Amino acid sequence: MSNGWDESAQAWIDANGERGDWAREHVLDPVMRERIATGRFHNALDVGCGEGRFCRVLSAMGIAATGIDPTVQLLKTAHERDPSGDYRAGRAEAMEFETASFDLVISYITLIDIPDFRAAIHEMARVVRPGGSVLIANLTGFTSAGAAQGWVKDDAGRHLHFPVDHYLEEFPFWFEWSGIRIENWHRPLSAYMSTFLESGLRLAFFAEPAPVSGERVHQERFRRAPWFVVMEWQKPIAA
Repeated sequence: MSNGWDESAQAWIDANGERGDWAREHVLDPVMRERIATGRFHNALDVGCGEGRFCRVLSAMGIAATGIDPTVQLLKTAHERDPSGDYRAGRAEAMEFETASFDLVISYITLIDIPDFRAAIHEMARVVRPGGSVLIANLTGFTSAGAAQGWVKDDAGRHLHFPVDHYLEEFPFWFEWSGIRIENWHRPLSAYMSTFLESGLRLAFFAEPAPVSGERVHQERFRRAPWFVVMEWQKPIAA
């Protein structure tokens, strides 16, 4: 059964330029770039690279980037926009890389797309080198638990509150915007945290980032609910 990405690939490409969507440009990219700009990383793997935008960000920061994605049209666009880039067909749950291949592994709002996220996290932990990092940007469980219903509004269309329901369960839901319709997964934060810990990683950074730029009306919207979480997990160096 399709998760919607093959059908939505062109709409995604049309909606996302080199700066990404509003949330990536004004909320997530700043904190992701800050965590990366430490000089510790020489090569990186972008898991679920899509059309390759963040691989190009990494390359511009002097990091050799490899991207994997299962969606053919997204990879085709990545190659067209960056002919010298390293973009490969692949799935997060079973990656064809040797153990300890990368200084940095990126998952930029892709865990919510992956049905077997536990296998994907274990694979990310496997392919990162000791001393390296797995950097995650994801929807919060608060956001995904209420995504099917969205904002509750009054008669004038004002947003009253964002409902949270069935938070402790794990379930798929369909999310639609800008001509894109894809299947995402809700999980409680504890499901992700426990899996990273079981993979032998240590939490080095945690944030629920707020907008740092952009139009005030959008900033206010993104400050009303905790939309995203950014985590950096490090792989210990063996004693």
